[in-house]
Amino acid sequence: MKDPTMLTPRAFHASLIALAAMLPIPPACAADYFAGKSIDLLIGAPPGGGYDIYARALARHYGRHIPGQPTIVSKNMPGAGSARAAGFISSIAPKDGTAIAGIMPGAVMGPLLDEKAEALFDPTKVNYLGTANNGTRVCVSRKESKIKTFDDALTQKVAFGGVSTNDSTRDYGFMHKRTAGAQYDVVTGYSGTAEIALAMERGEIDGACGWDWSSFKSQRPDWLRDSKVNVLLQVGLEPNAELTRMGVPSVFKYVTSEESRKVVELIISQQVFQRSYIAPPGIPAAPLDTLRSAFDATMTDKQFLDDAEKIRIDISPLSGVKVQELVQKLYTVPKDIVAKARQAITP
Repeated sequence: MKDPTMLTPRAFHASLIALAAMLPIPPACAADYFAGKSIDLLIGAPPGGGYDIYARALARHYGRHIPGQPTIVSKNMPGAGSARAAGFISSIAPKDGTAIAGIMPGAVMGPLLDEKAEALFDPTKVNYLGTANNGTRVCVSRKESKIKTFDDALTQKVAFGGVSTNDSTRDYGFMHKRTAGAQYDVVTGYSGTAEIALAMERGEIDGACGWDWSSFKSQRPDWLRDSKVNVLLQVGLEPNAELTRMGVPSVFKYVTSEESRKVVELIISQQVFQRSYIAPPGIPAAPLDTLRSAFDATMTDKQFLDDAEKIRIDISPLSGVKVQELVQKLYTVPKDIVAKARQAITP
């Protein structure tokens, strides 16, 4: 009598195929996956700004660390504080690892802090590859401005530049008005920090807040070298050693109430994942792990770090898994604090 537990040759062969599909992809297959392909890196910011500088530096080295060494093609897709690029990645881009995006932290925080914002993507659903920098932001003014220190900004009416919703130059500008009592007017509509810098040089505006310190040094090194600018305030959860040596005060010097402090801490917590890179939801585990591992390897690559030093950008990375955890945690903050943070950055 035939044993009912015995598989037929055809069934046995099918079970082997099913088992093989469940096993991790061996290195050779991982190399084959991306070999001969290109990966589009969408930059959610206009050319010439800090996010563009960082993303293009990553693109120059990232492909070497991905098995199969695909070509990384950088493409600018600005709009809605990077939410346009993130939305494309979430809904339209192929979910096979051949399209990723570099986005601003404001795009991640936008759905949490701006209840009127169009929901272009769900920040908790995309897959984070990592962040290249967790940084400090600053307020600056032209040397000729009557705003020489942040204390002056508490009493003087001037114009400070900003971009749009989800951009730190706009959101932080209003945050300082609501939580610290700054008196400047926030003039929005600029395309990015590169255009804000030109507007400052033309004397159209006096300064800006929410400018990433690393980007500022990379974009306008002559402003610091030739003392063309006043650095008014540093904004970060922890003091920046370089700015502290320069005598630049912390934002928390001007935030006096416990409630305002919680609001500021929530808003600026996004700086922990300052330069985030994402892949689509639904990407298979194997290519996602490959992209994450390659990102981590790039962040410690000597050629990449030498390049970063040459173009004056700071590298202080976090892994994609860690960024994913931080974003999930942010979206569990008590609703009353979220509501007050929304009010603080709303015109």
